[in-house]
Amino acid sequence: MAKELKSAEGILSYYRDFIYPRVLRYLKTPMFPSSFKIPSKYDSEKNFFQEIISEYPKRKGKYLRPTLLSLTAQAMGAKLEDVVPVASAMQISEEWLLIHDDLEDDSPKRRGFPSLHKIYNIPLAVNAGDALHVAMWRALFDSRRFLDEEKVFRILNEFYTQLMRTTLGQMTEIRWSKDKRMEFDDNDWYFVADGKTSYYTIACPMRLGAIIADGNNQQLDKLAKFGVYLGRAFQLTDDILDVTSDFGGRKEFAGDVYEGKVTVILGYLLKKASLSDKKKLISILRKSREEKTEDEVLWVVKMMKEYGAIDYAKDLALKWKQKSRDYFDQHLDFIRLEPYRSYILTLVDFITNRSY
Repeated sequence: MAKELKSAEGILSYYRDFIYPRVLRYLKTPMFPSSFKIPSKYDSEKNFFQEIISEYPKRKGKYLRPTLLSLTAQAMGAKLEDVVPVASAMQISEEWLLIHDDLEDDSPKRRGFPSLHKIYNIPLAVNAGDALHVAMWRALFDSRRFLDEEKVFRILNEFYTQLMRTTLGQMTEIRWSKDKRMEFDDNDWYFVADGKTSYYTIACPMRLGAIIADGNNQQLDKLAKFGVYLGRAFQLTDDILDVTSDFGGRKEFAGDVYEGKVTVILGYLLKKASLSDKKKLISILRKSREEKTEDEVLWVVKMMKEYGAIDYAKDLALKWKQKSRDYFDQHLDFIRLEPYRSYILTLVDFITNRSY
């Protein structure tokens, strides 16, 4: 690495700038067999297709997942060039999952701009997500150019496994939200968060990096446990920011309340609220997103503050962050090469101290 990266933003920016051009390559229209070549009269359709599938990737997220993947691989002795296809696939997976997530939640914004289905329509957004899903697998197959067959198989299996756990977590969250579930505890939230966030955002990227660097099963198991701890801290921080920030204008304020999502904050409030406040709270939560007024949502957020629900989540996030730091220091000694090990620790701090 040519220069020392001192901040989390600098680390993420460095890897984003490296991986982003590679991501764009997988979004280009491929060479079709001659019988399926696109006649020039349909260039406008091809160009529109390119435009819609590139919309989310061009907005550029934080690139946390491909960065963790790359840093883990490098910390274990792999070359950055060897991770490019898998890191690209990791980022492309985020793009299509977000398109579908925004559809499922009817979210109005993504990364500071209208959600894809709000710009176009639902069928076109679904199709764009499908196309990016295909591009993700193409990027994964490209890893065979750098890695042996056994590693490629392990990578494909890891991707399959984590996506199944992620979609299970998403399904559960949607079902509980639609059913207006009002009785749940922290363990219920962990069940959802461990799939949607801990595995997908932390454990999987790091496990993929370890696989590229010849990591063994014991090391992968340790990364999974680390991912549980840090992922919970990450999602708790996300849930806290949802009701304390608008992510710098990039997301809707209190979107989780509008959507009726199961969160630690909401669960704590339901347990601690007085009978009259709980009755009002439940009456609001049972409404659809469209039926909830801004004043009602702001009242819910106000109650979260007054009953200490947000502070409870903050304390819990700090607890899981500390557990992740302790576990990293005690068990992840195989992530040893500098400066990459230190960069990962910088990102650990960023994950729970961020404002977006």
